[in-house]
Amino acid sequence: MADDPLSLTFNALADPTRRAILARLADGAATVNELAEPFSISLQAISKHLKVLERAGLITRGRDAQYRPCHLRAGPLKPVSEWLESYRRFWEESFGRLDDYLIELQERQRNDDREGK
Repeated sequence: MADDPLSLTFNALADPTRRAILARLADGAATVNELAEPFSISLQAISKHLKVLERAGLITRGRDAQYRPCHLRAGPLKPVSEWLESYRRFWEESFGRLDDYLIELQERQRNDDREGK
């Protein structure tokens, strides 16, 4: 796997468990146990997911005595958003052209109906 930041982020986001972990961390810091709670997988598996997220720079793990909270770092999501923006514009333009075409077809149909075709 490539080590460029965008590839690391997409790799981290590719898994639904990791996306769910990020969604949970958007609500605030949480421990590994708290993050593992809704999943039917081992703590070891959760730890592996956290390592992927940490490598992508999407989370940090702190240490406060026995409390080891994970925190969301949303910064690496900005380049993903910027990369996707061009595709959003592409789809909006494509839908706009489709709308124009459908309007043209409706006009033709109305004209044909008026002319008795």
